[in-house]
Amino acid sequence: MNIHYSNDAPRFDGANLQLHFVAEVDGEALDCAITAEALEDHFGAQSALEGPLREAFARGQSRIHAVCTRAIEQGGGAVVLHSGRFRAPNVPDVPDLPDALH
Repeated sequence: MNIHYSNDAPRFDGANLQLHFVAEVDGEALDCAITAEALEDHFGAQSALEGPLREAFARGQSRIHAVCTRAIEQGGGAVVLHSGRFRAPNVPDVPDLPDALH
């Protein structure tokens, strides 16, 4: 399975409090998302407002993509990353935040 991520900015979904981003899986676009809760809990977003969520996504992008890749490999379809996904065992710990924020 060949997975790459678009360099486009994530799309804010205020109705569901998520940021959507695109993963290209074997040449096909796949809509993926991360919840505001996950961005607050694990990447230092100060609120569920669009600006803080985008900042947190930018800080945690490497780890978000790594966790998303693992989820796609396990499930094969679209992924919504919830906070618990980042507490799961065997998730690569890519340092995106200062230790004080982990």
